[in-house]
Amino acid sequence: MAKTKRSRSINLLFLGNSFTQRNNLPLLLAELAAARSLTVKHELISVGGASLRTHWNAGRAAKEIATGGYDYVVLQEQSTLPVKNANRMAENVRLLDEAIKRAGSKTVLYMTWARQHAPETQQAIADAYNTIGEELGAIVVPVGLAWQKFLAKHDKPVLYDRDQSHPTLAGSYLAACVFLAALLKANPLGIESGPAGLDGEDRMALQRAAWQQFGLPK
Repeated sequence: MAKTKRSRSINLLFLGNSFTQRNNLPLLLAELAAARSLTVKHELISVGGASLRTHWNAGRAAKEIATGGYDYVVLQEQSTLPVKNANRMAENVRLLDEAIKRAGSKTVLYMTWARQHAPETQQAIADAYNTIGEELGAIVVPVGLAWQKFLAKHDKPVLYDRDQSHPTLAGSYLAACVFLAALLKANPLGIESGPAGLDGEDRMALQRAAWQQFGLPK
């Protein structure tokens, strides 16, 4: 019997705030995927500063999830909530995960990064995402851990915007590369096309950091 080929096209719904919206992370991922002959269709519901509970209470996200047709729904929690109240975050994720599963989709958790002035909080962020991810059988995309490792070795390109919180274009590109590897199982190394504002050397460093996050060979 012939092996089933992995789908070359996926449909994603992103729920989050400016951490996802800034620099258009979904589009960066779609462009990377296209370079590997993969198609990523995407929709984004974003509210500035929003928690997942905000999205749930507003109702729009639940209605969109219920329409079906999404292979994956990507959840990005408000950036400091995993540190301040991991239990509350877990409650928020459970609410949405139930709706996602009911619609026949799969939950993906977008693990974000620590604030620049508080790098010690990255472990709490990672623990919060990994714990609820394991409980629900969700896919955790460890962007924050990739950021942490990159920052330990590189001064450039700069990942943080001036507010020491939001991503620069380089930070969002690193996130997109991690999504490509974690969700699509595709290697970002060597993709030559990229957004204006990142030179080839910077792109290569970010691609390598994303791929090595999974201990994968070149």
